[in-house]
Amino acid sequence: MGDTLDMASPPSSLLTPEQYLELERASEEKHEFIDGAMVAMAGGSIRYALICMNAGAEFHRALAGKSCLTFGPDARVSVFWDRLITYPDVTVVCGKPEYTDARNDTLANPTAIVEVLSPSTRNFDQGEKARLYRQLPSLREFLIVEQERVFVEHYRRLPDGSWQIVVYEEEGSVIRLDSLGATLTVDELYAGVAEL
Repeated sequence: MGDTLDMASPPSSLLTPEQYLELERASEEKHEFIDGAMVAMAGGSIRYALICMNAGAEFHRALAGKSCLTFGPDARVSVFWDRLITYPDVTVVCGKPEYTDARNDTLANPTAIVEVLSPSTRNFDQGEKARLYRQLPSLREFLIVEQERVFVEHYRRLPDGSWQIVVYEEEGSVIRLDSLGATLTVDELYAGVAEL
């Protein structure tokens, strides 16, 4: 999330996930937990914010009447307990939400996730973070959305557990979320962006 990710200097001491959650719950700012480091998350651009809002609204609309909840970028998700706890731009949980502990503030069973790329975090978001997301047993759909041009990578888990990638680069394209029984449109994800 956001436009900056400061991972240049190694941490002096690594945290456990439990220590991270204790510090994060007391913090007024958001941080990711990445391999034992607590990494500050910065705000994003106007274009980034609009695409995130569009994506959340599209998932909410597409899943109306289904037993799914759509969360915005303030929902914390435990992706891989010892490696990554983060705040996806959009998180969908179908069925009953599961949490990492009794505080019920860190989701553990996302069904779908959306990440909108920012220039300074794109390599991590498309690389290691995406790889860790795909290891989540509950995850069925994962979208990576460019903000500078129309480009959506859609990862969907197939029945055999492998992942298929479908790329959308044209306006008017329809994204089929087969595991959710829903569709999204590329046009709605990017609605209003051309005016910015």
